[in-house]
Amino acid sequence: MEARIVYFDKPGKENTDTVMEVVRRRAQELGIKTVVVASQRGYTAEKAVRALDGMKIIVVAGFYAPTMENIAETFTNCDEKLVRSKATVLLATHLFAGLQGAMRKKFSTIETNEVVASTLRTISTGIKVAVECAVMAADSGLVRTDEDIISIGGTGGTKGGADSAIVVRPVNSQDFFDLKVKEILCKPREW
Repeated sequence: MEARIVYFDKPGKENTDTVMEVVRRRAQELGIKTVVVASQRGYTAEKAVRALDGMKIIVVAGFYAPTMENIAETFTNCDEKLVRSKATVLLATHLFAGLQGAMRKKFSTIETNEVVASTLRTISTGIKVAVECAVMAADSGLVRTDEDIISIGGTGGTKGGADSAIVVRPVNSQDFFDLKVKEILCKPREW
């Protein structure tokens, strides 16, 4: 089997449209019907619902600290009505920021979640985010763990945009090391 990986020179918002094209094409080729997309302020969510119409889209708006202010910012860069009408929105604490994050803050320790997150960042920050969102969606019951999905992530945080996408077989967090990244569809060469 031969597959194509798209590499971007740099991370950022300017890659989002190409990411959506790559995801749409590969989803059609593989018969994948579900896409998970990270979106902190709504920009990537709106791009996804417009570009991937007809697919099941789960928008993961993850937070290190899901405060009322952070949650209020979830749709500041998009048409909220459009996104909510075409996607399921998951508001949750980041997978790698939960209880072990509290241990780090309280006791100044390095925890397993930070080692895993840092290891995934060696591939790219967007890939780390895509893996994290796939697991968060599985933990919430929004995706199945017995079929492949495509998960989209980005590097920019509050800058918005997508620059990475993977074909992945998601798992629940307690089974994290059974997760299978089957294909890297796109990622930045620098991050």
